[in-house]
Amino acid sequence: MSRVGKYPVEIPQGVDVAIAGGILTAKGKLGQLTLPLSHHVETTIADNRVTVVPIGTASQARMMWGTTRSLVAAMVKGVSTGYAKTLEITGTGYRASVQGTNLVMNLGYSHDIVYPIPAGIKITTPKPTSVTVEGVSKQQVGQVALDIRNFRAPEPYKGKGVRYNDEVIRRKEGKKK
Repeated sequence: MSRVGKYPVEIPQGVDVAIAGGILTAKGKLGQLTLPLSHHVETTIADNRVTVVPIGTASQARMMWGTTRSLVAAMVKGVSTGYAKTLEITGTGYRASVQGTNLVMNLGYSHDIVYPIPAGIKITTPKPTSVTVEGVSKQQVGQVALDIRNFRAPEPYKGKGVRYNDEVIRRKEGKKK
């Protein structure tokens, strides 16, 4: 039995969830998301809850049970409250700013890095060394934050680079004389 899939997803006030033609749609104050449903699970909406049940006992049905429930829960939370990730930039002269529809970063290279902000994502820089990525889709917010981090991942000796706000960098001892 799936420990994740057996719990129904509560639908908060202001969120509309509908199933039509094998596609689940969630609409909220922040936007709209869709999810194509697997034919291995049965998804139903009743009493302000979304319930996912596997069809049969095949391993694929049991795998998709918890996965589908997690995706539905992420969609409902995304359209109601949204997702955000904060990145910190550490290093002398390293900074970031939003210019129009681009995020411009100076990360110690000979050139500035220009990252076009994708549709559905809002990027802000409250400080020159802090970048906040916000959006409706949990997957898209995480992917954009990872793309920004990969421009200069933190190094273990001085900790310079772009890291997540809650990320802990394991520091190494430098060369001894």
